Amino acid sequence: MRFLTTFFAALFLTTFFAALFMAMPLWAEAPMGDDGLHKPDWLRETFLDLSEDLNEAEAEGKRLLVIWEQRGCIYCDKMHKEVYPDPRVESIIEESYFVVQLNLFGDLEVTDFDGETLPEKDMAMKWGVMFTPTMMFFPHPDAVEEGQTGREIAMNTAMMPGAFGVNTTKNLLTWVLEEGYNGDENFQKYHARVFNAEQAAKSE
Repeated sequence: MRFLTTFFAALFLTTFFAALFMAMPLWAEAPMGDDGLHKPDWLRETFLDLSEDLNEAEAEGKRLLVIWEQRGCIYCDKMHKEVYPDPRVESIIEESYFVVQLNLFGDLEVTDFDGETLPEKDMAMKWGVMFTPTMMFFPHPDAVEEGQTGREIAMNTAMMPGAFGVNTTKNLLTWVLEEGYNGDENFQKYHARVFNAEQAAKSE
């Protein structure tokens, strides 16, 4: 009797965890670069002249997004494993964003919008980036004034430090595409409105 009890308990647990595993989304993990940062397919390799990147993004009908990350960042890892690969987020990034990755402690030369060229780690200091990941969004080129720095431009568009869930990230990407930063509804209100509408639709 004890053997049968143990057998069926083990069978139940095996079946339960197998079902749980099958129910979990399995996203393809982005490969890791030599710099210790994730490298999804939608990242762009550029000369890191950000004015050129902005113009190229515009030519493709996309928006420029700069993501700051660093080696060993557990929050960056979370975003690359649980958020960015989600089809609801990944489809928006691939279709509508020109994404450039910068390393908080990197040495690659970056040319700011004001023409100054600095290593990534010094540009991070200039822009006041202290946390990873940090997503910095940029407007269309005609909205950029001569002499502005990347931080000044992004502060007038959208700048999001931290790791967030799929819904928050999806709504942020959409809000920027809709140029919500030019309107009266800030992102927090937009996100709450969209979230509540989605919840109401599910309950119908």
